[in-house]
Amino acid sequence: MNLLVVGVSHHTAAMELLERLSVPTAEASETLGALVAQPHVNEAALLSTCNRVEVYAAVTGFHGGLAEIGAVLADRAGLGLTDLAAHLYVHFDTEAVRHALRVASGLDSMVVGEAQILGQLRDAYGLASEHDTAGRLLHELMQQALRVGKRVHAETGIDRAGRSIVTAALAVGAGSGDLSAYAERSVLVVGAGSMGALAVSTLTAAGASPVLIANRGAERAQRLAALHGAVAIEFAELSATLSSVDVVVCATASPDPVLTVPVVAEAMAHRNGRPLLVLDLAVPRDVDQLVADVPGVSLVDIDRLGQARIDEPSGDEREAAESIVTAEVEGFRMWLRGADVAPTVAALRARADEVVAAELRRLALRRPDLNEEQRSDVAHTVHRVVQQLLHSPTVRVRQLAVTPGGDQYAAMLRELFDLSVPPSEEDLGRAVDVEEADR
Repeated sequence: MNLLVVGVSHHTAAMELLERLSVPTAEASETLGALVAQPHVNEAALLSTCNRVEVYAAVTGFHGGLAEIGAVLADRAGLGLTDLAAHLYVHFDTEAVRHALRVASGLDSMVVGEAQILGQLRDAYGLASEHDTAGRLLHELMQQALRVGKRVHAETGIDRAGRSIVTAALAVGAGSGDLSAYAERSVLVVGAGSMGALAVSTLTAAGASPVLIANRGAERAQRLAALHGAVAIEFAELSATLSSVDVVVCATASPDPVLTVPVVAEAMAHRNGRPLLVLDLAVPRDVDQLVADVPGVSLVDIDRLGQARIDEPSGDEREAAESIVTAEVEGFRMWLRGADVAPTVAALRARADEVVAAELRRLALRRPDLNEEQRSDVAHTVHRVVQQLLHSPTVRVRQLAVTPGGDQYAAMLRELFDLSVPPSEEDLGRAVDVEEADR
């Protein structure tokens, strides 16, 4: 099998398309099921965040896997595959590994260096494991990606400023990177999930007061409020509260807008000209885009955030992070090659066992006079001789497998001993390269 990543992100698509592709947690099992039901897709994990929707998959063929994953995503977006294809990016085998590690490290994020992607990737991996759509390749890839992401954040300064979508949105809303502009300002946070919790934490640390939290699940809002010294309000009070706060942060998983033009317009009519800053961190968007046209309202959403100049790590920080990723990609590639040769070694030993068993059966027919102890001694001796003969070449082929061109040694072993082994990832990769070259 081969690793394949197919996705759409803020780099390749507008917010409207990301909204159509977005997969809420409650619908992830259905999409994962649709993916692994495809003939060429054996394993799948789905990462859906505010600025990307990606499928990580183990496939039996590049073109078949790409077409099938693309079709599932196109169906999700309600588009033809041809229309969606213009916005898709595709990474195969080694480059799929590199992409996964860069995503986990925050290097591919809208806010470079943000650490929230680690939790989002962990959740995606957890869902794939829960629904049994992750196998050997994806388990290894996801575990490695999470480990490398942690390493990058621990060993470089890429996230030392606490960069996140939340801090970036607050900085754009304030017109500067100084979040002290929110000190003593009243804030309403709508949504008590991970993004809402980060918003509450960031704003309370910046001195905002009071910080109010509204969530459809009141208990969750109350727990979050207790943790940060905020105040939980009933979700039904949301509209009335808009007339009194200075800032609203929306971060729910609602498929429909939470703040509409009539609701916001009515609230503005009771504010005596006081402006209202609205930060929409949700995908699909929580705030109707036309709210930006309501007099006195300033709206910052993910789309505007993607167009803003966001503070990024220094060149040295990025270079250090990229160096770690490059080294870890090579380590994973070596693991893949070592894993590729294992079936060949197992097949060789199985063939040797078959030959020994056949010869022992012939011996039993030729020498019926041998007693059980003698037969056992002969069998033990023959097995030892065969295993000793196989030991050095099988150890050596494992060592050679991780060197440049190492896949050829396993191929030669299969040819020499006429072994029937499913083709390795490298074999399939070469076949794809040849096919692409012929086109």
